[in-house]
Amino acid sequence: MPRTQRNDNFIDKSFTVMADIILKILPANKKAKEAFVYYRDGMSAQADGEYAEALDNYYEALKLEEDPYDRSYVLYNIGLIHASNGEHDRALEYYYQAIELNPRHPSAFNNIAVIYHYLGEKAKEADKSEEAEAFYDKAAEYWKQAIQQAPNNYIEAQNWLKTTGRSQMDVFF
Repeated sequence: MPRTQRNDNFIDKSFTVMADIILKILPANKKAKEAFVYYRDGMSAQADGEYAEALDNYYEALKLEEDPYDRSYVLYNIGLIHASNGEHDRALEYYYQAIELNPRHPSAFNNIAVIYHYLGEKAKEADKSEEAEAFYDKAAEYWKQAIQQAPNNYIEAQNWLKTTGRSQMDVFF
């Protein structure tokens, strides 16, 4: 049984009904609509912490989805799952693929920066200051790109960039 038929709370049921209506009136081909159903089920499973099921749905969506913009969001969500599982290298791969398809994806740039910052913190804890600085520099570059695209977001990143001297940009909001 598809996940969307198992949802038992009002919000999920409402979202499913609305998504089904949109799918019926949307001028998209059958393949694109099927890809969306897998994507929607993947998001639902991900929200429930059912990461294996979410990944299965996202991989099916990737097989069907042809639109680069939509594919970028599927790839981004796969990256989120890998990041939440501590699989940083795999997460980075998917975030990079998402950006390749959609270079205006500030969340992907932000998440790449977050991973590099985390790796910098781990290197710093291990007394590897050169390595830490290299990771921090990478984090700074990706945060700058995220902030350029979404200037009112990532306030903590903006503050970190300023306080570490990695950016002379003014806060944009």
